[in-house]
Amino acid sequence: MQDISLTHMPEVEVPVFPFADLALARRLERAEAVGGTRFVEARARLFPDIGAAWIDVGGTYAMFDGPLSPVTQTFGFGLFGPPSAKDLTAIEQFFDERSSPVFHEVSPLADPSHIALLNERGYEPLECSTVLFQPISAWASSPKRTSARNAAIHVRQIDEGEQELWARTAALGWSDTVELGDFLLELGRITAHRSDALMFLAEHEGRPIATGALATSDGVALLAGASTVPDGRHRGAQLALLAARLNVASRMGCDLAMMAALPGSGSQRNAERNGFRVAYTRTKWRLVP
Repeated sequence: MQDISLTHMPEVEVPVFPFADLALARRLERAEAVGGTRFVEARARLFPDIGAAWIDVGGTYAMFDGPLSPVTQTFGFGLFGPPSAKDLTAIEQFFDERSSPVFHEVSPLADPSHIALLNERGYEPLECSTVLFQPISAWASSPKRTSARNAAIHVRQIDEGEQELWARTAALGWSDTVELGDFLLELGRITAHRSDALMFLAEHEGRPIATGALATSDGVALLAGASTVPDGRHRGAQLALLAARLNVASRMGCDLAMMAALPGSGSQRNAERNGFRVAYTRTKWRLVP
């Protein structure tokens, strides 16, 4: 009989992932918060009439990008210390002065007291998002990352003056899932004009078919802006964009990559297929009017 004991199993090199603990959550949430503030600052430059602004209240970044913008919310609530009623009042006042709803994107690793505080103040859970991460060294050491790429897809960073091309390509890719037209195009334009981010296009036979963005903060590479035009899907464009952005992030000194997705979505599955792990699932809370 063949010996199949564990002592005879072949050794497999397993990438070293940091624990999904409070220290990791603080790095990831701060990276996304910083990305949000840079978006708000770009909005303020391009559309000053909106009154876009952000503040730091005890480690919580509260940002206003217009009452209907998905960027209008907080990050880091209760994550850098126990949340206080005083700080929550200051945050609510920031949004109330701008006639804006109040949303908090909260990590489950935040101080547990945030749940009772938000409930007492009239908040309700609205939706969830999954945060995924991967050490960039794990990506670089995996041979399948290069073997699966479509050689017909060419990825490049956009040149100055191509922000509108990037924005229109991104908006076209989102248009079949969200019917917001001009609003999506505006979000794309602001993203493309951020001072801290790099924009990437994936082209097939010279035609832009997909977009991606990269922003970095404290060694964390935040991957966002993923969009593929409907007739350009299933060609490996997003895999090529992922590889290109992680290569650039590595050269910039980043050690971690992160992204967010709807729980159980195609985006989450694709991320996990490419080596990302779930760090945690956040809850977005809304102050009930």
